[in-house]
Amino acid sequence: MLLGTAAVVPAAGLITPAAASTARHDLSSQLLDEWAAAPGAHPLIPDISHAGYRGGERPRRPRVVANVKDFGAQPGVDAAAAFTAALRYAGDRGGGTVVVPAGTYRLDSPLWIHWSNVVLRGAGRDRTILHFTKPLDESYRPNLQPSLQSRWSWTGGQIWVMSAERKAKSEAEGYATSEGWLLGETLASVGAASRGQRTLLVDSTEHLAAGDLVVLETDNLPDAGVLRHLAGDVAGASGYDWAKRAPQLTAGSGGQYIQYASLQWPVRIEAVLGERLVLLAQPLRYDLRPSWPSRLREIGPTVHDVGIESLTIRNELRPMTIHNRHPGSNGLCFQAVHDCWADDVRVENCDLGFGFTTTKAVTLTNVAVGGRSAHHSFACRMQAHDNLVDGFEIEPFTEPLPTGALHHGLNLEGLSAGNVWRRGRMAEGAFDTHRAMPFENVRTDITLVNKGTVGGSTASGPFFGARIAHWNVRVTGGAPYAIDLADVAPRSIGIGLQGLTSAGSGLPRDFAGDLENATYLQDTAPAVPDLYAAQRSCS
Repeated sequence: MLLGTAAVVPAAGLITPAAASTARHDLSSQLLDEWAAAPGAHPLIPDISHAGYRGGERPRRPRVVANVKDFGAQPGVDAAAAFTAALRYAGDRGGGTVVVPAGTYRLDSPLWIHWSNVVLRGAGRDRTILHFTKPLDESYRPNLQPSLQSRWSWTGGQIWVMSAERKAKSEAEGYATSEGWLLGETLASVGAASRGQRTLLVDSTEHLAAGDLVVLETDNLPDAGVLRHLAGDVAGASGYDWAKRAPQLTAGSGGQYIQYASLQWPVRIEAVLGERLVLLAQPLRYDLRPSWPSRLREIGPTVHDVGIESLTIRNELRPMTIHNRHPGSNGLCFQAVHDCWADDVRVENCDLGFGFTTTKAVTLTNVAVGGRSAHHSFACRMQAHDNLVDGFEIEPFTEPLPTGALHHGLNLEGLSAGNVWRRGRMAEGAFDTHRAMPFENVRTDITLVNKGTVGGSTASGPFFGARIAHWNVRVTGGAPYAIDLADVAPRSIGIGLQGLTSAGSGLPRDFAGDLENATYLQDTAPAVPDLYAAQRSCS
C-alpha cells in the first residue's frame, strides 16, 4: 500500500505534502474548494462541470412520429430499408421519435442518421435487438489504409450519426484525410485571453448572437507553442522534439490528419456584450496568445439532438481479427455532431462499441459493451470535446482476446478535452490514452480489474497533455498500469486511487524533468467520491 506520495506544482493555495498527510480524509474537499475559487483556472484540475448534452441538461425527447413496423420492418427479413425510411420520415418533418417495438430485427447494412431532432427508441435493451449480419467492410465499403490497417478498427458504427455532407466528403476522400467539422465562414477574429476566462475580445460581434454554437479555432503553428501550452508549459514540453516525435500533431510537417493544423473547440456564446465583447458559456480551456492567431467560425453542416435509446446493437458473432485489421463489427458512432445522446444501449460482439469522432457535448447513460472480446469498447478521438459517459459497463468477454489482438477500454486521443467517464464498472480494459495528447479529461468513481492495453502510434506525439484527473478509482486486480500517472502526465492529479500494489504507470515517459503534478494514493475512498458531481453542485 502506498500513501502520501505527492509532487505538487508550486501554486498559491495548493495543498502541500505535509498538509495532505495530516488531513488526508478531507483532501478531496480541499482540492474541490481550490477549484471552486477559480473554475477553469486550477493548475491541476480541469473544469468538467459543462460536460454532456447541452452542458449537462437532460435530453429533450420529441413526440413519436413513426413506428418501424409501419414502414415494413418484420422479423426474419432485412429491415434496414424500413428503418431508414422511418428515420427519413421523421427527419423530413423536422424531427421526432421513431419507435422500434420489442423483437429482434435483422439488418444487413448500417443505419445512418443524418437529421437533427430524431430519436430511435426501442422497448428496452433486453427487448429490442438490432441484429447486424455484416461488418462495415462488407455492408458499406472497405477501409484499409496503405499500412493494411482498417480504419473501421477505431471509427464507424452500425448506427452512425453524422451529417450527409460529412459522409459525402469522407467518401470522396476515401476516408483518408479529414474526419472532423466542415467549418464554415469566419465570424470574428479573437484577441488574447487566459485559460479560465469567459469573456472574449473580438474584432466585431456583428455576426454573433447569444445561443450560437461556434468553433474557437487557434492555429497550431510549426513552432509547437500551442502544443507546449497544452502540455502544461512544463520544462520538458519545451525540450520535446515535436516535429520529429509528433509529426501528426505539428503543422507543416507532413502529418496525416489535417484537422490538427488547428485546435478546434466548439463553444456556445452565452451573451453578446456590446460591439467587441462576448461571454462564453464555459471557461476557456487554454490561453489565446497574440502569436497564435485565433478566430470564431461557423460550425458548418452538422447534426444535433439525436438520441438512441433502449435497444441492443448485436453484431453477428465472428472471430476477432488481429490488431487493427477489424472489419467493422461496430456499435454506435457519433461523428462531427453535437448535443446528442444514447441511453440504455448495449453493444454486443463488437470491434468498436461506442465512438466519439470530433463531437461536442454528447452524453451516454446506462450503456454496456458485452459479448466476445472487443478492440475499443469506447473511443474518444479527433478533437472530441466535453462528452459524458455516465453509468457504463464493460462486461466480462464471452470469448477471450485471440493471439495478436488487443483490447484498450476507455480510449482518449487526438487533442480531445473536457471528456468524463463516471460511475463505471470494467471487467475488461484499461484507461487507454492513444497519444496525440488529450488534455483536461477525467475518469471518476470507476471500478476496474485493469487488464487492457494502452496504444497509439509514436508518430502521434505524447500520451498526455495537462490536467488528466483520475479520481476515486478502485482497481481490483492490483495493477497500477495507466492509473497512477505521476511519472508520465504533466500538471495532472490522481486522488483516491485504491487497490494498487505498486507505483508507476508502466508507460514510457514523454517529457523530462519535473512534471509539476500531484498524486495521492490512499486505501479508502475520498470524501468527494465523484469529481463531476461535485463540480456540478458547485456550479
